[in-house]
Amino acid sequence: MAQIKVGDTIPSGTFKYVPWAPELDEGVVCGIPVQLNTDEWKGKKVVIVAVPGAFTPTCHVNHLPPYLEKYDELRKKADAVYVLSGNDVFVMAGWAKSQGFKDKIIALSDVNSKWSEEMGMSQDLSVMGMGKRPLRYALILDDLKVTSVEIEPGKGVTETGVDAMLGKL
Repeated sequence: MAQIKVGDTIPSGTFKYVPWAPELDEGVVCGIPVQLNTDEWKGKKVVIVAVPGAFTPTCHVNHLPPYLEKYDELRKKADAVYVLSGNDVFVMAGWAKSQGFKDKIIALSDVNSKWSEEMGMSQDLSVMGMGKRPLRYALILDDLKVTSVEIEPGKGVTETGVDAMLGKL
């Protein structure tokens, strides 16, 4: 499948996530997953950061922490910020908790990278025991249309980092 490009409308998709609540921080309850459909982004400007895996070295240490650090800057220019990966919803919720996302960045589960695959932005990491996962990419959407799409060319974080995306908002 051809990769999505600027000007394209995103495919419809449904994700699961666990909404943040203060009692989740205490670790005595397990959040209940809810669904989010891409239709909820209609009329909004959103930033979506896709990573190959929660808790993986580059994603956990280099990619997401700067998004949280500059969250207030992002929110001045966008309605919402999401991170998605092919991990299950509970792993994504645990990662969001460990990163301190709280009610800021929403961690979406793109199970089997179905949505990413529909956009031509997935990879098969089965040889690493990870199955299908998204490429490391970042999108800016405005009313469901792609205004920016960046894919990391290598293993680091440059094109999809928060500073690069802030410059495109």
